[in-house]
Amino acid sequence: MTNYKEVKAEILAIGDELLYGQIMDTNSHWISQELDKIGVRVVRRTTVGDNRESILSAFESAEKRADIILMTGGLGPTNDDLTKPLLAEYFNCEIKLVPEALEAVRIFFERRGRELTHLNKLQAHLPTKCTYIPNELGTAPGMWFHEKGKIWMSMPGVPHEMKKLMTDQVIPRLKEIFPLPHIYHKVIKTVGIGESWLADLIKDWEANLPPHIRLAYLPSLGQVRLRLTAFGSNTKELEQEVEQELKKLNPLIDKYIYGYNQETLEEAIGRLLKLHGKNVAFAESCSGGYISHLVTTVPGSSDYFQGAIIPYHNEFKNNILGVENDVLKKFGAVSEETVIQMAENVRKLFRSDIGLSSSGIAGPSGGTDEKPVGTVWIACAMEKKTLTKKLLLTQDRMLNIQLTAVAVLNLLRLCLEEKTE
Repeated sequence: MTNYKEVKAEILAIGDELLYGQIMDTNSHWISQELDKIGVRVVRRTTVGDNRESILSAFESAEKRADIILMTGGLGPTNDDLTKPLLAEYFNCEIKLVPEALEAVRIFFERRGRELTHLNKLQAHLPTKCTYIPNELGTAPGMWFHEKGKIWMSMPGVPHEMKKLMTDQVIPRLKEIFPLPHIYHKVIKTVGIGESWLADLIKDWEANLPPHIRLAYLPSLGQVRLRLTAFGSNTKELEQEVEQELKKLNPLIDKYIYGYNQETLEEAIGRLLKLHGKNVAFAESCSGGYISHLVTTVPGSSDYFQGAIIPYHNEFKNNILGVENDVLKKFGAVSEETVIQMAENVRKLFRSDIGLSSSGIAGPSGGTDEKPVGTVWIACAMEKKTLTKKLLLTQDRMLNIQLTAVAVLNLLRLCLEEKTE
């Protein structure tokens, strides 16, 4: 591998409205993604309010950590917008009128039939050590500094203005200044296993990864994503190296892998159903139709989704779905016996190849000592066999519904792939 110097960046989002939660900081997330694409590593994202000491402290800290400091917000013409004067203070320079910037502001307001006020003219006053970067979509210019051995760029907080500056100005300049590595990502999607158990299964493989290939664990509801990131001088070579590592990884956790990169679990299920030429129907009690919702978000799901019933009350489990009253009385709605009949009968009702069912106590009330909140039974019925699983989930209702959906889809995946847990 060709040696390269890792280029580090820090993103500073400035504004009280971000700290108060009045506005969500989507800018930092987007900037991180764009920097990742060109091989710049974001080492920290910091949010600071409109406070002199906090902003200057953030400047000082970022300078110690990063080669590139990208700032958004605090560029308005009013007294609470401190980014510009504090950058001038930090770099020990004056703020003066930039005629080119003033002309841009004048044209901006003229085209909109609006008066150019004194406050608007202040937007054209910039620190003398910065390079003026025109903002074609707004009045606050970008300010580019090459000071203290670092690159600093201040941009407006308005997302579409910031994105235009990043795309047209910042990214091309960074590519010219820094010898950036090529970067390649591969995401392995797993389900049905927790992060710590997964880590234990692959610890030896992980320990033997080459230094330029890094592994990250990204857990979510009922799932764990494994992200391999490779750095080097040739993208094709990196892709080949990562694929070689996957050949070593797959045998270790094959039964938990459902897809790669952007594929969702419901998309993977659709792919498998089409591959095997099968269709499905659902009988959802505690999940209340959420599983059907996920499945039908996938374009083309009508090719394999027959339909669903939500028999929330026992009366309809019996009258519509045909679950025997004796089963409901003896074992209860939340039982293996009940979900077996639900899955088998919904399969027959919709003339589908596979029937799936869920019944449980989503909460926050309704639990007992024998069946506490979070107790869920699920089943997958096929022509010659029916598989079941008992889940012991949480005290949170919505979380239980979401986790049940993941578990049902995973049970379907295991049935289709003829794998066992």
